Amino acid sequence: MTKHFEIIVGTMLGAAEYVADALAETLKQKGFTYTIHLEPNLDNISTSAHWLVCTSTHGAGELPDNIQPFAGQLKATDLSSVSAYIVGLGDTSYDTFCYGAKTMESLITERGGTLNTPALHVDVLEHPIPEDIASEWFEGVLDPA
Repeated sequence: MTKHFEIIVGTMLGAAEYVADALAETLKQKGFTYTIHLEPNLDNISTSAHWLVCTSTHGAGELPDNIQPFAGQLKATDLSSVSAYIVGLGDTSYDTFCYGAKTMESLITERGGTLNTPALHVDVLEHPIPEDIASEWFEGVLDPA
């Protein structure tokens, strides 16, 4: 099993990037390697590595601008070799809470990928520093990887 993670970030204001950086530190401490993709492109992302998708939701439930082209690439790709973890950031005062993460989950699983554990949906109203709760969650689910 691979010890490398592809960290795929969807962000508009930087919060998902902070979460990705915190989770990268967790990976480093546990002896994993990783590559962070702030402008993800499937041509540069291994489907045999674990994927860690960290994304916020923007507008009326859309993916952030920087990850939309990547999401489009996934629609025509066999992802049966992909095993993924997903962290979504959102605000429960919106009815589109974590739709960005839910979109990525659907794209990955509909194309044959597997989620290693149910996605984490972080409510930033309850957790104003989302990297703390995400790191705690990730440490708990990472051991089986």
